[in-house]
Amino acid sequence: MKLQALLISVCLAASACGGGAPLTDQSSTYGPKPVLPPPQTGGLVPTIKVAEAVGWPEGAAPTAPAGFTVTRFASGLSHPRWMKLLPNGDILVAEAATTRSRGGLTAAARNAIQERAGAIEDEGGNRIVLLRDGDGDGDVDEKHVLITGLNQPFGMELIGAHLYIANTDAVYRYPYEENATRISGQGERILSLPYNEGANGHWTRDLLAKPDGSKLYVSVGSVSNIPENEDAFPLETRRANILEFNPDGTGERVFAAGLRNPNGLAWEPVSGALWVAVNERDGLGDDLVPDYMTSVRDGAFYGWPYSYFGQHLDPRVEPQNPELVSRALAPDYALGAHTASLGLAFYTANRFPEHYRGGVFIGQHGSWNRSELVGYKVIFVPFANGAPNGAHEDFLTGFLNDRGEAQGRPVGVAVDRTGALLVADDVGGIIWRVARAS
Repeated sequence: MKLQALLISVCLAASACGGGAPLTDQSSTYGPKPVLPPPQTGGLVPTIKVAEAVGWPEGAAPTAPAGFTVTRFASGLSHPRWMKLLPNGDILVAEAATTRSRGGLTAAARNAIQERAGAIEDEGGNRIVLLRDGDGDGDVDEKHVLITGLNQPFGMELIGAHLYIANTDAVYRYPYEENATRISGQGERILSLPYNEGANGHWTRDLLAKPDGSKLYVSVGSVSNIPENEDAFPLETRRANILEFNPDGTGERVFAAGLRNPNGLAWEPVSGALWVAVNERDGLGDDLVPDYMTSVRDGAFYGWPYSYFGQHLDPRVEPQNPELVSRALAPDYALGAHTASLGLAFYTANRFPEHYRGGVFIGQHGSWNRSELVGYKVIFVPFANGAPNGAHEDFLTGFLNDRGEAQGRPVGVAVDRTGALLVADDVGGIIWRVARAS
C-alpha cells in the first residue's frame, strides 16, 4: 500500500507515466472508430485527480441547449444514482453511496445542500425514494421513502405485481401494488450476485426486463481494473458480464461477457437490440481506453481483461487467452477515455425537437484518474435505423464550475411521462429536469 501511494503521488501527468501530452478535447476518443494511442506501460498507476465536490449554489443549475429549460425536479436526496419510471408516472430513485462519494463532498457543502433542499427522512441513503408528479406539471407533489435497509441499490424493474431491486450483492423481489408509497419487509432474495466484502470493486448493478417480462438482465462489473496474474482470475467469477435469468431467479446464464463495468441497460427502440454503457480499464494513459456504448449480442465476448476495443491486447494481463481474443467484438461507439459513462436512455417521447427522437442520452459521471478532467456532463448521440448516426453533442453541462470543482456529477438519465429528461446528480443530491421551453 505504501508503494502504491508513492506511485500515485509521483504519477501526476501522462508524461510521468511514460507518454506524451494528453488530448484535452478528447474528440478523437469518441465515435465508431476512435483513435487509440499506444498503451503507456511501466508499472505506474494513474493519477488520482477528481474534481472536489462542492455542491450547487442556491439558484444555480446546469446549462442545456437553447430552447430548453432546466429545473430542480427533486432536491435533498442522498446520492441519487438511478431512476425508474413506473407505468403510473411515478419515478423511483435509488440512493446509494460509495466511500469515494461520501468523502468527496465536504461536510459544510453537504449540510448546506440539506438545509436548502429540506431533505426527507433518513439522509443515509441505501433506499428507494418515490417521486410523484400527479398533475404532470414538472413539479414533484409527493416524496415517499418506498423501501429502506438496502445494500447499495441501483437497478430497478417492474414485472406485473413484483418490483425487482438490484443491490450490489443480490437481486430482491417485492410485492407491488399500483400507487403504493411504502413497501415493508425484507423482500425475497431471488439471485445472489458476486460480492467481495471490503473490496467489491465495481458495485453498481443495473437491471432490465425483456419487453415481454420473460427474462431479466443484470449487469455485474469487475472487482479489479484487470487481473494481472493467474491468482486474481477466480475473484472475477460471474463478473464483467451481463447475466440473464428468469423472473423467479432460476435459469441464470451469461448473456454477454468481457464487459469491464457495464451499467446503463436499455432497449433500442427501432432494432429492439439490447444496448449498454461500459466503463473501460485504467492505467494505460490519459486517452486509453475509451469508455463505450454498444449493442449487445447474445453469447458475445467484448475483450476484458485480455484485450480492449476489439482485439487490442492489454500487455499487463497474464496469462493471455488467444482463443477468446480472436472472437472479441469491437464496441459500436466510443464515449471518451475515463469519462465514466454510466447512464443511458433512448429518447422515445415526442416533446423534444425531431433531431433528438430515437437518439440516446448518456450521463458521464466524470474522470477521477486523468491529468485533465473529462466527462462531468450529459451528452447526446443521434441514431438512425437502430445505430449511431453522427457525432456526440454536449447536452447538459456546467457540472464543473470555473475553478474545476464539481457542483454536481450526473449518473442515471431517464425520460418522464411528459417527455422531459431527468438526470440524477449524486453530488448535488438533485434530480434535474430538462424540458422543452414553452
